[in-house]
Amino acid sequence: MSDVTLRLSGIEKTYLPGTPGEVRVLRGADLELHAGEMVALVAPSGAGKSTLLHIAGLLDVPDAGQVEIAGQDMSGRGDRARTIVRRQDVGFVYQFHHLLPEFTALENVTLPQLANGVSERAAQARATDLLTRVGVAERATHRPAALSGGEQQRVAFCRALANAPRLLLADEPTGNLDPATSEQVFDALLELVRGTGLSALIATHNMDLAARMDRVLRLDDGRLTPAG
Repeated sequence: MSDVTLRLSGIEKTYLPGTPGEVRVLRGADLELHAGEMVALVAPSGAGKSTLLHIAGLLDVPDAGQVEIAGQDMSGRGDRARTIVRRQDVGFVYQFHHLLPEFTALENVTLPQLANGVSERAAQARATDLLTRVGVAERATHRPAALSGGEQQRVAFCRALANAPRLLLADEPTGNLDPATSEQVFDALLELVRGTGLSALIATHNMDLAARMDRVLRLDDGRLTPAG
């Protein structure tokens, strides 16, 4: 059985095709991400990092090319099939936490599991375990507004991993934090990823953080190449 969690083959994406404003963002991007591997994605703003992550996470469809997640070719799959794979196998973290403000930290991590058919008791137990791993268990009953920026992002990591996905996609997950907090939050993310054995593709401008991952890929002129 292949250990490739994510395979992108010949991914192409153009915005406003056939118009004066046409922008060709991806030009045959290829990627293999293996089980347990943590890969940094670096590129200038506007180079297409978010587009690549959205395609990899089945939130967007490429104009051409193939997306495989855990050996499943997602080409031509309908919305329902894509939603199921995305819900079960993919976790997302963004620069801004997007936590639900009316719910506590524990509830924010519990809710995705309930939507996936997990019992409330089991969901709360896993949520508590994840929050403990990143050091915010004592803040479990607080709503997002009562949490610091670093605490909010740690809760967002836990929510992304709540349903035990095979693949984590993160778009500048520490980009909204000061350097010291960014380092602490990245340490928490690194421990979560290493502790669960999932694969992670993390877009970041922080080269110090990128250097701590297994590989660094650069998105340049619509293609992925090893960096440095």
